[in-house]
Amino acid sequence: MSSVQPIRLFADPVLRTVAAPVTDFDRSLRELVRSLQATTRAGAGRAGLAAPQLGVPLRVLVFEVEGRSGHLVNPRLEASPRTIVADEACLSAPGVWWPLERSYSVVAKGRDMYGKPVTLRALGMLARVLQHEVDHLDGVLFSDHLPADERERFFAALA
Repeated sequence: MSSVQPIRLFADPVLRTVAAPVTDFDRSLRELVRSLQATTRAGAGRAGLAAPQLGVPLRVLVFEVEGRSGHLVNPRLEASPRTIVADEACLSAPGVWWPLERSYSVVAKGRDMYGKPVTLRALGMLARVLQHEVDHLDGVLFSDHLPADERERFFAALA
């Protein structure tokens, strides 16, 4: 499966499913990570992807932001109270950008595809991407963070 895969769109119910923790750090997990990476790299401007976006309900994400790339399995985030508003997009909602408030920095803890512990400190865009992708693992779409009136305009822009 380590090839470019189609990305599930906003209406797909898998995107609303809370992803299961990874328990087996085996060959199939490594193939999933490689598919996520290949799919992320296949399009210009792609910064991150979560396994549910490929229809796989497991807690795995990849990122490729400002020269930093990697992956996290079973990630947990500690977000700073400092926030920043910036335009955000989602590969599951192609072509739509929306201003969204997120924590400016995070500490992300998880494992790599071999089960080894990983800790990342991230600021700015990478922190935003990690928060966005962990939301996907929790069945949360970035439109869920918008006030009701903006959410209506967001979905009208998707149509």
